[in-house]
Amino acid sequence: MPDIKELLDDLAQKYETEDFIKDDPIQFPHKYKRREDIEIAAFLASLFAYGKREVFIRKLDILFSYMGKSPYDYISKGAFDLNGLNYRFFKTADIDAFLKVLHILYTNDGGLSALFEKGYKSGSLMQYVCDYFYSHAPKTAGGGFYFGIPNPANGGAMKRMWMFLRWMVRKPPVDLGIWNFIPASELKIPVDTHVARISRELGLLKRNSNDNRAVEELSEVLSEFSPNDPVKYDFALFGYGVNNK
Repeated sequence: MPDIKELLDDLAQKYETEDFIKDDPIQFPHKYKRREDIEIAAFLASLFAYGKREVFIRKLDILFSYMGKSPYDYISKGAFDLNGLNYRFFKTADIDAFLKVLHILYTNDGGLSALFEKGYKSGSLMQYVCDYFYSHAPKTAGGGFYFGIPNPANGGAMKRMWMFLRWMVRKPPVDLGIWNFIPASELKIPVDTHVARISRELGLLKRNSNDNRAVEELSEVLSEFSPNDPVKYDFALFGYGVNNK
């Protein structure tokens, strides 16, 4: 295990640099300065972060071009013309539904930071956020909406939601670090098929399913290496995959 810790520490340091940003979906919130713009851009970028990276980044380029200089101003207006924009499971109506719930959230309930802080204090963060989106979803929301905001009660890994939280909580140069109500020590590793495969190869993960129990298992192991910042190893697992293609 000490050898693996040394490997992971080296890789985390190597890949957690500003150069990481340009090819990652985190590039989008980095384009803004205002907190609300950063939050909204990060949340939407995380929702789209599945499938082929070059494809979803191209779709996000289109989405943010519609939003102009300020995603917050665009969301605040509440009227969205997406010109048929879609992506895999996301139909135009699903993307429109994400934006409409964000409009309600920022108009009436303090925005994403307030929602996640209330969820964190409730002791059931993911379920609290999910319940808010589900309870405010328009009738036009389809299966893509519920794929984008999965119900944690189903036991899934919640990969994109944990990635969003990593972006919001951890400090730069890559992550944005604009939220301080959640300690980095309580973040969970975003587990997708890539991270899970590499973690099993390294002997860090024994569970075969890529679900919430796998997230808990892997996060606990990584917490032994870095109790205050276990999610820094997200960069290491990415780097290991790059180095061992």
